[in-house]
Amino acid sequence: MLSKLSLVCIMSVFLLACTIHRIDVQQGNIIKPEQIEQLKPGLSKRQVRFIMGSPMIQDPFHNERWDYVYTLQPGNVRKIEERQLVTVYFENDVLVKIDKRLKQPAL
Repeated sequence: MLSKLSLVCIMSVFLLACTIHRIDVQQGNIIKPEQIEQLKPGLSKRQVRFIMGSPMIQDPFHNERWDYVYTLQPGNVRKIEERQLVTVYFENDVLVKIDKRLKQPAL
């Protein structure tokens, strides 16, 4: 009887060890509402970089446009649950336009 019990214990340990834990994958710039509120037309590129950090995408062919991208994919699902994109446009190194596509986290 003891050997059957020990066999069941060993098998349960092996089964628990085989479970896969997937971590949440966060990519890009974390975009906070406080940062967006600070962005105003007329700010310099240096001021925008101080507020938002370095842009995730800085296209060499469109030097007057910076893209800040953030995605969150929880480990237990295969799709991106949260996606945020903020694009800022400059003219002569001065902020002129802010394009926000923010998706709040699902509750």
